[in-house]
Amino acid sequence: MQKIIFACVHNAGRSQMSAAFFNKFTDPEQAIAISAGTHPAEQVHPVVVEAMLEVGIDLRSAKPQKLTPELAKGAELLITMGCGDECPYVPGLRRDDWPLPDPKGQGIDSVRKTREEIRTRVLALLAKEQILRVDQNAARLN
Repeated sequence: MQKIIFACVHNAGRSQMSAAFFNKFTDPEQAIAISAGTHPAEQVHPVVVEAMLEVGIDLRSAKPQKLTPELAKGAELLITMGCGDECPYVPGLRRDDWPLPDPKGQGIDSVRKTREEIRTRVLALLAKEQILRVDQNAARLN
């Protein structure tokens, strides 16, 4: 099973959306994504929760968590969210960076644009990593 980590500083927006889409689109017996941050926030940004509910993904119970060596154990890939020098680093993992705008303090329209860019990037990642989707219609959310 492949394990992918999506990480940013606060683990309250971009990384949460990325992991949620990844897990929605894949068979959990084949691949799983987790999200984490270097300085986790208290909660997922409410506007992120709202934007994801619009596409049928509920992040109301998601909790930001700290990226630790234990959490990263067994992972193959770390994808950071364009957080520059503050982006986490895990020795030994392949790494990619998605330069995405932070949804903190943004309005719903801006967060929707970021959400759609994340959905596109996750689908491209699945194709690149040759991870099969749960079904071919899984990417077509509301």
